[in-house]
Amino acid sequence: MPPPAVSAEPPFGIYVHVPFCASRCGYCDFNTYTASELDGSGASPDGWLDAVRRELALAAATVGERPVETVFVGGGTPSLLGAERLGLVMDAVRSEFPLAPGAEVTTESNPESTSPEFFAGLAAAGFTRVSLGMQSAAQHVLAVLDRKHTPGRAVEAAREARAAGIGHVNLDLIYATPGETDDDLHRSLDAVLEGGVDHVSAYALIVEDGTALARRVRRGELPAPDDDVAATRYEILDARLTEAGLRWYEVSNWSVPGTDAECRHNLGYWRDGDWWGLGPGAHSHLAGSRWWNVKHPARYAAALTAGETPEAGREDLTAAERYTERVMLRLRLAEGLPLDMLDGPGRGAAALARDDGLLERDPFDTGRAVLTPRGRLLADRVITDVLTAVPVPR
Repeated sequence: MPPPAVSAEPPFGIYVHVPFCASRCGYCDFNTYTASELDGSGASPDGWLDAVRRELALAAATVGERPVETVFVGGGTPSLLGAERLGLVMDAVRSEFPLAPGAEVTTESNPESTSPEFFAGLAAAGFTRVSLGMQSAAQHVLAVLDRKHTPGRAVEAAREARAAGIGHVNLDLIYATPGETDDDLHRSLDAVLEGGVDHVSAYALIVEDGTALARRVRRGELPAPDDDVAATRYEILDARLTEAGLRWYEVSNWSVPGTDAECRHNLGYWRDGDWWGLGPGAHSHLAGSRWWNVKHPARYAAALTAGETPEAGREDLTAAERYTERVMLRLRLAEGLPLDMLDGPGRGAAALARDDGLLERDPFDTGRAVLTPRGRLLADRVITDVLTAVPVPR
């Protein structure tokens, strides 16, 4: 059996989901809506903000005076709201919760909906971190992804954010897009490193069912992403970023060491933390209970205006489910998974992974399972082997 859960209260974060986008990217299956998709529904940014304020009051009544360590505004396209509305979001958070000293406050932004004035407004509102959706520096790759910004805009926006006093800036990359070459990725990395950011996230393209990209692949207009190509691109990414002084701290994330550049909000997810998700479709987790809101912005706002919870569903995680999630998430971290969190069969499977070169030997000998570079490419296999291990018959 896995060891009992740690009783100490974990850090608490707030996630705010902005459901609005100017256009829909072909690969995106997030809970987002364009203006035409919301036409006639009554949903609007101001109505959304009023509903978020109401849900914050509900959260405070439930959680109490618990300090907020991190706030993350995601979407969707939060930058479409403008700096003033994003500042009002933070005013609403502060009106209901105490912010912990040194709290991390992040917003995602699309490069084309930002400006020096926008970033100055964010800094004045207390935002400490910006994550920009760059995806690629190759125009033809951006076209496949249906991204609207020009290739150089993301790096320009990163520089503007730093100049405005935003302490930490992330650039997001997507790799292994159909039509992308190794040279395209190298040029994207050149641009990222020239931007002087202290954090990079990079994700292999996944073709999600129901998206425009999936329909194009199904019709044969585009080839499906290739796993071997994705593995090669990951190795290029890791080598270039490591050479530039960034270090991986999660399979898809790199940061400058010693600068507090790691995304503390996401680390809260990966370390089994607590958070309240505000907004349409947002998910929350408190002490092993997880729930999620109704997806449509109009239904979300109507529920809260009527004094009702916007909750659409809830589950209380069993001990086995919490064990599975801890293994899945912590094995992806560079700090690794404490071996004493595993049951006996899981430790046996981890030892086999070490012998197969998928887990580092030195950390293993001192009690932690840490993925090797090859292990990062096969992380899902390692996780599955650990979770499905059964006792060896005597």
